[in-house]
Amino acid sequence: MKTNGGNFFEDFKSGQKIVHATPRTVTEGDVSLYSALYGTRFAVQSASSFAKAIGYPRAPVDDLLVFHVVFGKTVPDISLNAVANLGYADCRFLAAVYPGDTLSAASEVIGLRENANKTSGVVYVRSTGFNQDGKEVLQYVRWVMVRKRDNNAPAPEAVVPKLPTGISPDKLGAALPPIDVSKYDFALAGSAHRFGDYKAGEKIDHVDGMTVEDAEQQIATRLYQNTAKVHFNNFAQKSDRFGKRLIYGGHVISLGRALSFSGLANAFHVAAINGGRHVAPLFAGDTVFAWSEVLDAKEVPGRKDVGALRLRTVATKDRPCADFPYKSGEEYAEAVILDLDYWALIPK
Repeated sequence: MKTNGGNFFEDFKSGQKIVHATPRTVTEGDVSLYSALYGTRFAVQSASSFAKAIGYPRAPVDDLLVFHVVFGKTVPDISLNAVANLGYADCRFLAAVYPGDTLSAASEVIGLRENANKTSGVVYVRSTGFNQDGKEVLQYVRWVMVRKRDNNAPAPEAVVPKLPTGISPDKLGAALPPIDVSKYDFALAGSAHRFGDYKAGEKIDHVDGMTVEDAEQQIATRLYQNTAKVHFNNFAQKSDRFGKRLIYGGHVISLGRALSFSGLANAFHVAAINGGRHVAPLFAGDTVFAWSEVLDAKEVPGRKDVGALRLRTVATKDRPCADFPYKSGEEYAEAVILDLDYWALIPK
């Protein structure tokens, strides 16, 4: 059989290593399309003149565009037959990526767990993105629910990896060159607020909302060469449990990040993702809102130019966030669709 039907749960083995097709050169066109899809406005990624002034050779590619391109490489082998992507951990951005760089990816299966219904299981993978020189630019763990080909197939021995709950500040900043804060134009960046202006426990409503359309998320997933069936094939999805296409979870992450500009305009670099969970599905026609909480504010060892904010960004659907909806006890509020815990670097 020459076509690729993707792996099902019973095809995976703990310790399995997979080299993913296809290398992808990221261009300025990709960067422009990413901006058009999400409306991201962070100055360092938007203007080469701004980026050069503070110490970059040119404007870097948005961190989440790098994440999505690397993620997209893994989909045909890991999640082509996914029910849903569930979460992330231990994600670090290891080197800046610029237009013209070529990204590739490889993964290792680090855990497997069959679901009680015997129709699917959870696959844990550690994926690494490389540039054209073989340098690691990104590494992360994700877990995804994958259908079984044969519900009667025997389950592999359950292995659930122990994952860190957070990334230490001393592991942050590898993808950020030293910056000259004296040349950082806060007026052009859109906010006067620096590292010292944020305190743990502070909550920020990002105010705006963005309505999602199927065409946008399909263009986005094609941009990342993400071939997961649940995002494209409406004919097949009509007979699935939701009866329609599912919006790519990464689309929600990028929307939440773009919305966070209002309140966090100078937190321009996502250095790491401590953990993330797609709490509920999103569909075309839903409107995404977001708010963030400053979980911590830490010095970055060896860096006098930037500090690190540990942020929880919560995205909701059809629910403005002026009252910061999150959890009631252990249960998420009904409208919450994303819970993302990450470190962002911000000038001092």
